[in-house]
Amino acid sequence: MEFREAKPADLAAVVELTTTAYAPYTALLNGLPIPVTEDYAPRIARGEVWLLESDGEIAGLMVFERDADHVMIFSVAVSPAHQGKGFGIALLRWLEERTREMGLPEVRLYTNARMERNIALYLAYGFQETGRRPNPYRPGWILVDMAKRVDAAALA
Repeated sequence: MEFREAKPADLAAVVELTTTAYAPYTALLNGLPIPVTEDYAPRIARGEVWLLESDGEIAGLMVFERDADHVMIFSVAVSPAHQGKGFGIALLRWLEERTREMGLPEVRLYTNARMERNIALYLAYGFQETGRRPNPYRPGWILVDMAKRVDAAALA
């Protein structure tokens, strides 16, 4: 398992992986999940997209933004061919370590309230729900805000 920053040449693979990983949610949400509609070229250029490779192929990805006091996850996606192998948790652990290295105290994310499987995964990994709010861009959708404190002492 290897993590690397996505490069412009990876754009098509990022779009394909995101589309296939989020496909089960299209019917559930009665529309495309927001990560599927994203333009990833600017995010790749800003260094916000990281890939998880396994046996030479892209198995998953993490898209995140660094803010002044936290890291915000935009998307965690695992290729359907690699789901059930612990890669989602590996991506979360990797980002948690990166957050420590950046000296930031918290990882945050938001997800759709209908994505109950994802919410359960995040809760099991140690995230806490911090609130719910209407999605300002998708009427009728509710977002669940979550956060996880990062133990800075783990760096020592």
